[in-house]
Amino acid sequence: MQQIIGVTELQRRFRTFFDQVVRKRVPLVLTRGSRPEAVLIPYEDYLRFQQLQESEVLARFDQVWERLAQVNAAYTDEEIAADIQAARRA
Repeated sequence: MQQIIGVTELQRRFRTFFDQVVRKRVPLVLTRGSRPEAVLIPYEDYLRFQQLQESEVLARFDQVWERLAQVNAAYTDEEIAADIQAARRA
């Protein structure tokens, strides 16, 4: 379960909160005023988040690649190469 704390409280009791995040794996939602602005999470969770983001980007790239293949299916490799050469000359 996450815990919500203000930035000022975090500054006062950083070590305690840091230990909760690391040892008990409790995410901390950090607020300024009353608005959430950041989250302090265990490093392993951060790595999983980064990997998920990369996977999503690769999946989107695969979708675009597939769409391009469908659009270009009517053209031969020679026609595509000729268009590329013409574009390089321009």
